[in-house]
Amino acid sequence: MNCVTATWTGLLVGGVFFAQAQENNGLRISGYAEVYYQRDFNVDKSNQRPNFIYSHNRNNEVSLNLGLVKASYETERMRTNLGIGVGSYMSANYAAEPDVLKNIYEANLGVRLSSTHELWLDVGILPSHIGFESAEGMNCPTLTRSIMAENSPYFETGAKLSYQTRNKRWQMALLALNGWQRIQRVDGNTTPAFGHQLTFRASERLTFNSSSFVGSDKPDSTRQMRYFHNLYGQYQWNEKINFIAGFDIGAEQCEKGSNQYQHWYTAALIMQYRANARLAFAGRAEYYKDRNGVIIAVDDPRGMEAVGGSVNADYHILPNVVWRTEVKNLVLRDGPRWSATTALAVRF
Repeated sequence: MNCVTATWTGLLVGGVFFAQAQENNGLRISGYAEVYYQRDFNVDKSNQRPNFIYSHNRNNEVSLNLGLVKASYETERMRTNLGIGVGSYMSANYAAEPDVLKNIYEANLGVRLSSTHELWLDVGILPSHIGFESAEGMNCPTLTRSIMAENSPYFETGAKLSYQTRNKRWQMALLALNGWQRIQRVDGNTTPAFGHQLTFRASERLTFNSSSFVGSDKPDSTRQMRYFHNLYGQYQWNEKINFIAGFDIGAEQCEKGSNQYQHWYTAALIMQYRANARLAFAGRAEYYKDRNGVIIAVDDPRGMEAVGGSVNADYHILPNVVWRTEVKNLVLRDGPRWSATTALAVRF
């Protein structure tokens, strides 16, 4: 058995320093776990949140949102990741996948195509190239995810060709995918999906990102092409204050071969304030509209429309352990929906 010597380094996430182990031989084993309790004050008896909520979607019970064990290996010319996950996030987001695929959080292999440039080809189950929020809550300034993040892909399967300039100001990627948040394609779908990502770091404090998806998530017999674009910017005003603003817009054919489209759009604004190394606060405002139920189907014939806001406080008990509390209000067509969530998360 080979012995591996571990050293401790740091990861700066949302202005907070997290300690984590890295392995000197390129192999790293890591983990993440987040346990939460949520109370939706508009639901008396159901333990299930509304159908457009996929993370932290259990009500009035202590639940595991995500438990993750991940192995990563990287050298100068190759990289690979394998992550196995459990929890309510996995149950909701991977519900359409068969058997053991329901627990594959990430599984990919990458090869560097140039010895002098950062040109990589990664294939497999990959983190989504869309949006600024991820499934691992400690990577996000807010405890729960926005409606924007919940209803766009968290993961994707396919091939990603990426390039980063030497000064690291530009990152570009082209993707060929199996579909909209899919490991396996929908039965009867032979239409490939495509995407792009373009990230520009204007300065150490300011970053812009543009991402897209083009494809169909239905069988060929009922194919409806979907066109989607995500745009966001992040600005680190100073060491304590960080802003993120995002906007999504999408369109899908009304029916196969149609020249008419159904649209949806959403926006979110987040501000985070880090009082000190242990204590941070964040506030969020968001809006979502899906008049025709392309992404979010509701009983109301006027479709889905929501305006929301949330505030949360994070207390870092240890450098890699955080206790988070959030109060959120979503104003839907049938009235306001208040909820409160508390969570304990650890990264190791």
